[in-house]
Amino acid sequence: MDAKAKKTALRGITYGLYIVGTKDENGAANAFAGNWLTQTSFNPPLVAVAVKVGTRSQEQIAKSGVFSVNILETGQKDMVTAFFKSLEPEGNKLAGYEFYTEETGCPIFKDALSFFECKVVEKVEKGDHYIYVGEVINAGVHREGDPLTLKETGFYYGG
Repeated sequence: MDAKAKKTALRGITYGLYIVGTKDENGAANAFAGNWLTQTSFNPPLVAVAVKVGTRSQEQIAKSGVFSVNILETGQKDMVTAFFKSLEPEGNKLAGYEFYTEETGCPIFKDALSFFECKVVEKVEKGDHYIYVGEVINAGVHREGDPLTLKETGFYYGG
């Protein structure tokens, strides 16, 4: 296979850019910028997210069996960029952004357009990213708007 063609073709898949929330065994909040996410079922409501193997976030999802997804608004590039690195919570803030928790105990960001929380119901442990299928058990909307896309940021993650 031509490596350049493969990379170009795979980068043609369109993505949003989200903040995925996790928590450790003591309930401490964590979050990361994620883009490999899709809905897989209406009933029950299921989503699949791919998480880089060996990261703190991946290990937390594997142990806790829960995660949250925060839908950001177009133009929130600075917010999502803050979650490209490992973070430690400071009270009810991560990277300076305020969050709260509901059903799963994973962070829900007040600045997000909307959110949903998931309970892991399946996993695929193949490759350099593990796939977690989550059943949506809670959701909320903070405000209406257009979601942030990977393309608008100029970032690439794929190929």
